[in-house]
Amino acid sequence: MSEQARLKWLCRRGMKELDVLLEHYLEHEYPRADEEERAAFRELLECQDPVLWDYVMERDQPGSEVTRNVVRKLVSALRA
Repeated sequence: MSEQARLKWLCRRGMKELDVLLEHYLEHEYPRADEEERAAFRELLECQDPVLWDYVMERDQPGSEVTRNVVRKLVSALRA
C-alpha cells in the first residue's frame, strides 16, 4: 500500500466532518508540505476523534507550533 493510500485510509474517521477536512488537507496541502508539516499531519491522524475535533473547533490546541499550523489549515478549509 502506498503512503498516500495508507494516509487516505487513516483519514477515515468516525465523524464525517473530520473525514472531509482530513481528506481535503491530504489532497491539497500535504503534497506541497515540507517533511516537518507532513510529520505533524501524520501525528494528528493518531489522535482520537474527540481530541482532533476539539482542535478543529478551537476548544484545545496541540502542543507544537507546526501541528497548530496544520490545524489552522484544517480550520480554514472548514470556513471556506
